[in-house]
Amino acid sequence: MLTAKQRELLLFIRDHLHSSGVSPSFDEMREALDLKSKSGVHRLISALEERQFIRRLPNRARALEVLRLPDGASPAGSEVPASAAKPVPIAANDTIDIPLHGRIAAGTPIEALQGSENFTVPAALLGPGEHYALEVSGDSMVEEGILDGDFALIRKVDTARDGEIVVALIDEAEATLKTFRREGQMVRLDPANRSYEAQRYSPDRVRIQGRLAGLIRRY
Repeated sequence: MLTAKQRELLLFIRDHLHSSGVSPSFDEMREALDLKSKSGVHRLISALEERQFIRRLPNRARALEVLRLPDGASPAGSEVPASAAKPVPIAANDTIDIPLHGRIAAGTPIEALQGSENFTVPAALLGPGEHYALEVSGDSMVEEGILDGDFALIRKVDTARDGEIVVALIDEAEATLKTFRREGQMVRLDPANRSYEAQRYSPDRVRIQGRLAGLIRRY
């Protein structure tokens, strides 16, 4: 079952592919749906992808393919089957705004910050799901290539598997970026710098707030 906006976007993508042979840009989708930001478009695309109405073509930046249409869509004469579309990459400079939630420690935990700024990133760096950005503070993840001043792109999740780099909220007050592991009945948060020691907590003290999805470095 699609929401009205999800259905509207799906049919707009279908019609755009039919008329031009190319996927619409994020700006075109935002304007067509009268949305205020491209982050809303990104959420709708992710929802359609998760429900298997569309897919992003591998190795073709942000090219979209319509896999199926919702019940009650236009009659067959006005529809374009997915096989008839000619998806090609959307302009490579497409960007999306995601929330920037302050600085996160890659050394020792710091107070969890919630900011209201937006951070503009290339849409190609983000997969499905909801994302936010954090500025990295500290050097304990340098062996993973995560440096002080980098911007970590985080996909919002509340669970993690061993070996994933996560944002962990400790005691509902402090956040840190570390590799997540389970150690017996404890949660172990591993740094990637031999100068630092692992942090161990009981599971009730740790809440997963996201998983590392990408990294941006400004020079």
